[in-house]
Amino acid sequence: MPDDALPTSVRRLDGPQSAHLIRLVEAFDDLQTVLLCCDRLVPALAADVGGNVTVEALWTLALLSYARPFAVDDDGIAAVTAEDLAATQPDGKLPASHQLLLHLRDHNCAPAKNPREVFTVGLAQDADGAVNAVAVTSVRTPSVDEAAVRQAGAMAFAMCELLDERIGAAQQVVFTHGQAMSPGQLAALDQVEVAPVDA
Repeated sequence: MPDDALPTSVRRLDGPQSAHLIRLVEAFDDLQTVLLCCDRLVPALAADVGGNVTVEALWTLALLSYARPFAVDDDGIAAVTAEDLAATQPDGKLPASHQLLLHLRDHNCAPAKNPREVFTVGLAQDADGAVNAVAVTSVRTPSVDEAAVRQAGAMAFAMCELLDERIGAAQQVVFTHGQAMSPGQLAALDQVEVAPVDA
């Protein structure tokens, strides 16, 4: 890029076109996070000896990041929909694992429940049937498996491709809007501080 084409300033543009572009970029970033988590989960699962906190942390972050793009915002709009995901599939159907991932997100992120174990309190009895102790038992919930991780990654990758196209189109809308603004209108916008990029 020639020096005279380099931007000398960046102006903040608010409005529906900008909000839409931001939502798409946030969704893309979330789904990229899913891909990064899945890349790290496969070897972490291979090394898991039970109770691996790295697996739990990566999987929980992947679930949160996967669900957020499908969530409806304050304006009642989602960055992507289940229908969008279905359209990326060879058979045009929504994968059953999509709803499962959303359910697991709710389970793993429940504010007042332990997602790892189901606990039960019991009364222990002696040979005569009298209570002689309190027993707390637990059943560990199943951990994520490699197939689920790979499926989550595949769906996130397909949605990233879709979002990449939408981001390009949304950028063009914002660009066209900006080109139609007068120098005075541009000067009235807040300036955004941008760190210089080393050559």
